Amino acid sequence: MQAFRIVVIGAGDTGTPLLQQLFNAPFVQVLGVADLNLELPGIALARQHQVPVTDNFMELVSLGSQVDIIIDVTGATKVREQLRQYMVDSRNAHTVIMLDSRNAHTVIMHEQIALLMMSLSAGKLVDSKHGLQQYA
Repeated sequence: MQAFRIVVIGAGDTGTPLLQQLFNAPFVQVLGVADLNLELPGIALARQHQVPVTDNFMELVSLGSQVDIIIDVTGATKVREQLRQYMVDSRNAHTVIMLDSRNAHTVIMHEQIALLMMSLSAGKLVDSKHGLQQYA
């Protein structure tokens, strides 16, 4: 089995510890990290690992079938809405996990699922450290 190819949207208080775990997993390849603030610790961590960073998450989404899982840890409603709209515009309104007709496997993972997985790994409840975020 090949490594899971991951894109992370959000590199702040929730994204940074998630990225640390992803970079420590030999079965994960992080393809890119996006955040509006390119000075955040998660962005610095990605750069240390020679992973592309951007302030435009749609650049990473446009990688299409190269990505297995897009993890949204922004806490921003606008990001979720843009991801959903991209799927609708790609003519795949019948399922929320397909990005386009050529890509039937990329999954968009919500922040709550990421927090669950991080909590299971830590053996205790891990909570988001941010409130509702705006992503312009």
